[in-house]
Amino acid sequence: MYTDKVMDHFSNPRNVGQIENPNVVVKVGDPGCGDAVLIFLKIDDNVITNVKYKVYGCGAAIATTSMASTMVEGKTLEEALEVTDEKVAEALGGLPDSKMHCSNLAATAIRAAVTRYLTPPEEGTAS
Repeated sequence: MYTDKVMDHFSNPRNVGQIENPNVVVKVGDPGCGDAVLIFLKIDDNVITNVKYKVYGCGAAIATTSMASTMVEGKTLEEALEVTDEKVAEALGGLPDSKMHCSNLAATAIRAAVTRYLTPPEEGTAS
């Protein structure tokens, strides 16, 4: 059902944790299945120099978030915005159709964090 890469990223997730003094923190969730990702980015000179996350979800959610984090670390913000659910799933060698929403969660979290960094909320408004 799952590829060896999916199983590897599930069993040995990369970049789990949180960053002290991140530039941006974003939480994204899927109310339909209950999965959620809290992502932390450290950005220097328009490059993601560190990415950490905490994920609550199934094995596919863990694997896709792990893979997505490795795909954007060291990349420019523009490159990170190009990460899609299809690219995450492809990097893992594919996912069952019923688990594609998991890769969407990871890609959505990264794009949301980069977008938040690029366009922070105005002071005095809820974030």
